[in-house]
Amino acid sequence: MRQRLRRHIVLIGMMGAGKTALGSELARRLHVPFTDSDVEIETAAAMSISEIFARDGEAFFRDREAQVIARILKDTPRVISTGGGAWMQDRNRAAIRASGLSVWLDCDQETLWHRVRQRSTRPLLKTADPKGTLARLLSERNPTYATAELAFPARAGDSVDAATTRLLAAIRAADPQLVIETP
Repeated sequence: MRQRLRRHIVLIGMMGAGKTALGSELARRLHVPFTDSDVEIETAAAMSISEIFARDGEAFFRDREAQVIARILKDTPRVISTGGGAWMQDRNRAAIRASGLSVWLDCDQETLWHRVRQRSTRPLLKTADPKGTLARLLSERNPTYATAELAFPARAGDSVDAATTRLLAAIRAADPQLVIETP
């Protein structure tokens, strides 16, 4: 049996929540493409997100991000991982709601900090107090993340495999017609 999606599965949430890791495994299990919007932005710009932020600023980046997300959503249904700030923009939320199931990977602050603290690729954390910045972003963004169609809570100690199994069950429960079995 093959599977196909009726609409996109779009993973949202904070940096370090596991959108890329879970998204790529989920796509593998469903036999559908996986697209990371941040990778698509970097490919289109021929530079890293940190370089885009440094050269052109966050507002410029957010405009490019919205364009890339809109382009991806026009493609064949797939699993999509978005950047942590993508869901904060009204236009992205509207576009994702129109053609995909939004899934918030809800992860606590300590787990996020453990995952991102050693990475220098997070432009929003290049501050005098990166842990405080992460806490502030989490506090500001969580109410908006909570508007996703599906909230998926992280569990301490979950492997990617175990989390993906739980995520797939949650997606099927939220939208039983999303994944279609085909001969």
